[in-house]
Amino acid sequence: MTPSAPALVGCDESALVSFNQARLHRDVIRPLEQMTEAARRAGFSLQVASGYRSFERQRAIWEAKASGQRPVLDEWGQPLDVERLSELELTHAILRWSALPGASRHHWGTDMDVYDASALAKGDTLELTRAECEAGGSMYRFHQWLTGFLASEANPGFYRPYDMDRGGVAPEPWHLSFAPIANGYARAFTVDLLRRHLREHSLALQATVVTHLPVLFERYVRVPLGPKGETSNET
Repeated sequence: MTPSAPALVGCDESALVSFNQARLHRDVIRPLEQMTEAARRAGFSLQVASGYRSFERQRAIWEAKASGQRPVLDEWGQPLDVERLSELELTHAILRWSALPGASRHHWGTDMDVYDASALAKGDTLELTRAECEAGGSMYRFHQWLTGFLASEANPGFYRPYDMDRGGVAPEPWHLSFAPIANGYARAFTVDLLRRHLREHSLALQATVVTHLPVLFERYVRVPLGPKGETSNET
């Protein structure tokens, strides 16, 4: 079944169910439970830090960054002086770390940010940074295991859509997507659909975003489809 336009842009929550503290697409739950059990047997406590995120929630994040209420980071994770950036430069800077409202894969309920709860010491705060995932970081062992699991036959279809730097979104090893469902959403999601949606909703930097949307879409939205993703849900 082809996803509806509202579902593609984070405005339809009818397919969502609760999983611990997150909400996810109902067809993701069983495979996620399988992966969680595999992690448990390996000595990890896999938890979801962020699942579904609505258009309104993503717009609030975008607005806060565009207005300077939340920091916009450079390539090294340091705050930028947004007052010195043109609107287009600011748009690119935000998109490096935060999705455009209406274009976040978190809108679909098929994608999630995961971590090992057992690796957090009492009082520690999860930051979801690459430093946590690299050697010496609190999540290093977990992500070493996760890399092996994703490449194994036991994996029911999860993959990392932001596994490397392709010049768009910064690498996010914690971000997983369930390809058997997400691939269908990705194939149905088009730049024209996104343009229509953005023109119907107010947004900071809207004129700049809409003008440059084809380029922004190719650089920050389109990513390779995941493996093991051939299902009847795809278009």
